[in-house]
Amino acid sequence: MIVVDHGSRRAESNEMLEQLTRTSITERLDYDIVEPAHMELAEPSIATAFDRCVERGATMVVIQPYFLLPGKHWNQDIPELAEQAASGHPGVEYLVAAPFGVHPLMADVVSARVEYCLAHVRGEVPECEACAGTGVCRLRAAGTVEALTP
Repeated sequence: MIVVDHGSRRAESNEMLEQLTRTSITERLDYDIVEPAHMELAEPSIATAFDRCVERGATMVVIQPYFLLPGKHWNQDIPELAEQAASGHPGVEYLVAAPFGVHPLMADVVSARVEYCLAHVRGEVPECEACAGTGVCRLRAAGTVEALTP
């Protein structure tokens, strides 16, 4: 399985997906082969991840977009990149799975994130992995002017 996000010029953002595939997905799901990929702007690319999957013994590769909703990347860009990656591996099947969409568990994810951020601004927990070191997660008052980054 390949978990693919958009890719970022910000190395820390790319590392978050790579860490997710090395820990949560690999540890919690029953897939022997899991590789991260970035659609653009960073390595590993879909082609690199596809090659790694095949090198590790995959005969079918599922590409899971780490995207919330369907759009051009899911409908066009990722399938084109997947087709290019697969072209070098005759006989290997592949599937581009659906984005997360309106899956019922998304409400739980939204709730958990909001509750954690509220707990952070109350001083009960440290910044989450997305905000760590940025200082962005803080309460603001309407009508005040302040920069979003420290």
